Amino acid sequence: MAKKKQVGRRVEGWKAKSWFKVYTPDNLGKAYIGDTIANDMETVRGRIMQSTLGEITNDYAKQHIKMSFKIAEVTGDAAYTEFVGHEVTRDYLRSLVKRRSSRVDCHTLVVTKDNKKVRLTISCYTFARANIAQEHALRNAIMASLATQAQAWDLTTLVNGIVSGEISRDLFKVVKTLYPTRRVEIIKSKVEQVAAPVSTK
Repeated sequence: MAKKKQVGRRVEGWKAKSWFKVYTPDNLGKAYIGDTIANDMETVRGRIMQSTLGEITNDYAKQHIKMSFKIAEVTGDAAYTEFVGHEVTRDYLRSLVKRRSSRVDCHTLVVTKDNKKVRLTISCYTFARANIAQEHALRNAIMASLATQAQAWDLTTLVNGIVSGEISRDLFKVVKTLYPTRRVEIIKSKVEQVAAPVSTK
């Protein structure tokens, strides 16, 4: 015998959920970047939200920079984030590559003074094709410069330097003396997760 269908009012799943407005960190102006829906605020924390730097700053010349943020704090219906990384679009990268020139990529991990570990990918674009020795020299100069400067940065300073292009300009000044260089770009960053300290008591 078939069971009778339960009769009674039931709130549909999506109607029982709430919308939360998501904002960027203070150093990016607490800009509104979208909404997320959840049953309660606890399930909102830790979510990753993405937006372009052009939308955040209203500078559409920076639409090629994709920013990633993790929701860290929720107050009422507002969710506040922290920066976790960025990446430039493939179309923009292809536009930087020229014939009979070199693209030299450098991958490095920097540690800021507030003990944040950030993995960076930097691309150096030359006017003419570089040989292997010249590429090594460019990579070594970039890594040495970043390792030295990062000791004076906190994460906010690093993010501001990426967003403004200041770090790229400083690296360009370093490498252009080694080999004719057209451009330096930080094409990707990722904040490494730091494990919680383990109690030994």
